Amino acid sequence: MLRSFAVGYERFCRVVLMIAVTHVAFLVHTLMGVVVIGLFPSISATYTTYRTWWLDEDHSWSIRQTWTVFHRAWKDELAGANRFGWPQALLWLLLMFDYWVVNFHDAGTLGYASAGVLLIGMVFYGLFCSLSWAVRANFNESGWWIVRMTLQMVIARPLCSLCLTVLVILTVCAWMTWPGLVPAFGVALPVFFVMMIVGKFGKVPGMARPTEDDKPRLRLQTTGTADK
Repeated sequence: MLRSFAVGYERFCRVVLMIAVTHVAFLVHTLMGVVVIGLFPSISATYTTYRTWWLDEDHSWSIRQTWTVFHRAWKDELAGANRFGWPQALLWLLLMFDYWVVNFHDAGTLGYASAGVLLIGMVFYGLFCSLSWAVRANFNESGWWIVRMTLQMVIARPLCSLCLTVLVILTVCAWMTWPGLVPAFGVALPVFFVMMIVGKFGKVPGMARPTEDDKPRLRLQTTGTADK
């Protein structure tokens, strides 16, 4: 019993270490790209790192291994991730501005109703964005294909969508309750859980070991085993 506990505790610590290293890599690479260029490639690399870890038979990754996988993914996504991420960011700004206008200005009953609708829309959009990066990490397809696939998954995978919605709400509540989580783990922690939920409930081909028929459409795995 003690042996099983020790093995389980070691695995847990290695996962925490991997998430912490991914968070540091996220910050460093975002600054390397002067934020504007480096942010979205860092987000994409975070999803790719977790996908690679999930598919690897050995989950006992070293610090060097995690950093190498992240760095390679970041370099590969400098152009594509920015093309995919900036339209999402601009829509976020528009939604938040609209919410601010209707919620903090006296618009009567119609204003409160509009604020409620916008809040629901923002939760749905948060679900869409978190899932879209996971889908993008799995498929080597165009941006429009990723958008369509993500929308289909939101509808066709209700359990996955429900879990992701709960995760988005819990993440916001946790960050507000324990602000120290943000500098300690940043977005690396919620993204880890996003990928675990997608892997368990999303039924995405790229989150299982790909067959020969799947390989042409799936992204090549950025394996970390060669750098151990």
